[in-house]
Amino acid sequence: MNMKSRTIALAVASIALGLSGCASTLENLVKSPGIELRDIQVIGLGLDSQNFLLSFDISNPNPFSLPISSVSYGIKLDGHRFASGQTPSEFSVPASGATQFAISVDLNLLQTAPQLLTIVRQGIRQDVMYELDGQLAVDIPLTPPVSYHNSGSIRLSAGSR
Repeated sequence: MNMKSRTIALAVASIALGLSGCASTLENLVKSPGIELRDIQVIGLGLDSQNFLLSFDISNPNPFSLPISSVSYGIKLDGHRFASGQTPSEFSVPASGATQFAISVDLNLLQTAPQLLTIVRQGIRQDVMYELDGQLAVDIPLTPPVSYHNSGSIRLSAGSR
């Protein structure tokens, strides 16, 4: 390898190392927000489909706003997988502040897990344990998705649609 090729290779390697360093630095600088499942509203229960509106509270521990472009989520109710997916959700969480967001979920509980239908029906009358995890796509250049995890209990509410 001649001197010019070595210089170019060294420059490319330095840039690549610098960019990967920036990404990991940004990953360490963006603190994970707190996300709590505030409400699961049963919009409709039918034999072939069930509709739910999931509402969340999100708090930002960072001294800068977090513009969110999409949310991936996984939710377990009483230890059973209830819903998972990814949805575009454009909203911003203010610096050191909080906001709310909601997503609509359509399921077929009879095909996926019959025991969940019982949990959903009981959850309208009593609290149900939940586990929540996923990632938020943050619309800040070179910032990787921010993971979150939380658990607690919630009572489902029946909708009026």
